[in-house]
Amino acid sequence: MKSLNQRCPPPDAILEISEAATTAQIRDAYKRAALKTHPDRVPADSSSERASRTRKFQLVNDAYYTLSDATRRRDYDAQRKLFTPPTPEADPFAEADEDIPRQPGGGPFSWAWNFFNNQSGGNAGNREQTENAQFSDVFEEMMREEGLAEDGTNRPTIKFWSMVGGVSGGALGFIVANVPGLVAGAVAGNRLGAVRDAKGKSVYAVFQELPQGDRARLLSQLASRVFSHVTGI
Repeated sequence: MKSLNQRCPPPDAILEISEAATTAQIRDAYKRAALKTHPDRVPADSSSERASRTRKFQLVNDAYYTLSDATRRRDYDAQRKLFTPPTPEADPFAEADEDIPRQPGGGPFSWAWNFFNNQSGGNAGNREQTENAQFSDVFEEMMREEGLAEDGTNRPTIKFWSMVGGVSGGALGFIVANVPGLVAGAVAGNRLGAVRDAKGKSVYAVFQELPQGDRARLLSQLASRVFSHVTGI
């Protein structure tokens, strides 16, 4: 059996939870960590900072990938007993701040995916797809919890359109398509929401269509809402 790299930071340290954390605590911790480290929180032209955030976001996703599944968590715990991980006091993101060349298959920043899928014969090429699916799942859950997405359909609510309108009128024009930004910015949220809902896209799909600067502002606003529910964050 292939062993975990001893340099790999413990997933519970990455998510800032205890080894005995419950499934709900792991999911909540992932939400906070993903919002903190998401690369879209920084400008696209900030190459070094964006690269560091991308590596941290990958570590966060690997940590959640490991702990969110009962079988993978059990296998990791078994490996933890065999190999001594870095001390809990160490910064779990220290290596993400280093300028380490990207390795085939993701290198040290996709250790969990490499370990579990090489072990089971999985295709490492699907890692980014899985990472995206993990984040979109919790993103839409957070948006529902904040009243920004509909229950069941995950389509944007009027409240979402109001928030996006406050972020950027130009972004609204981009989303609706063929509507000049200044005009779109003046359209009532109810009307604009109806346009998008008719196309049936989820709130995450709409988020992905936003210009990067508007994604950054939306993530920051969402983070402020989510963190306000938690003390000590």
